Amino acid sequence: MLKRLHIKPTDDLPGVVLDPKKDDFRIWGRILPEDGYKFFKPILDWVEEYIEDPNEDTVFYFKLDYYNSSTARMLTKLIVILEQIQETNKKIKIVWEYGEDDEVMEERGEELKSISYLPFELRAN
Repeated sequence: MLKRLHIKPTDDLPGVVLDPKKDDFRIWGRILPEDGYKFFKPILDWVEEYIEDPNEDTVFYFKLDYYNSSTARMLTKLIVILEQIQETNKKIKIVWEYGEDDEVMEERGEELKSISYLPFELRAN
């Protein structure tokens, strides 16, 4: 089974947990990397490997406070890769969580939902 990927959050980078053994897939916090590609490369590589043998059900959680435009491209790329799980006849769902009064992150979730073929839940909390 694929090893767990864990990145601790900082002021400018999000926390990441990708753990198929515990069915724990989440990215949270602020994403302001100097180089979006460099930050996301290990995440994208991990997901590329995961889609070769995904769990029966995968729920991927995003709870972001803020992200920049280069991150938006990387998030889109990540979601496109996750869409490939559907081709394996396994279930995949995105849960986009945002603060109850955070209209910006709600809108960004709506934008990603509109370009995705995946079940995509927006959840205020």
